[in-house]
Amino acid sequence: MKLPNIWCKLSGIFTEADRFAWTADDLSPYVRHVVDLFGYNRLMFGSDWPVCTLAGTCQQVVEVLRQVVDSLREHDARSLWGATAPEV
Repeated sequence: MKLPNIWCKLSGIFTEADRFAWTADDLSPYVRHVVDLFGYNRLMFGSDWPVCTLAGTCQQVVEVLRQVVDSLREHDARSLWGATAPEV
């Protein structure tokens, strides 16, 4: 693992996609790439609210990310959705 002292907040990708027509499939390759680089133990969810509302609701952001990472093991899901943040 390179640069083990660096963490990543997964946010802001929704407004970088086609703001009026993005899908989970559009965002999936980018999410997977970030997961490959950082792993779940150095990755945390960020809603990017209120900026995300330019491309959808906060609920849509959460739901789409859940679709992309729906196969997570329980430990990885806990890391992404909140356990990593206090560790930083």
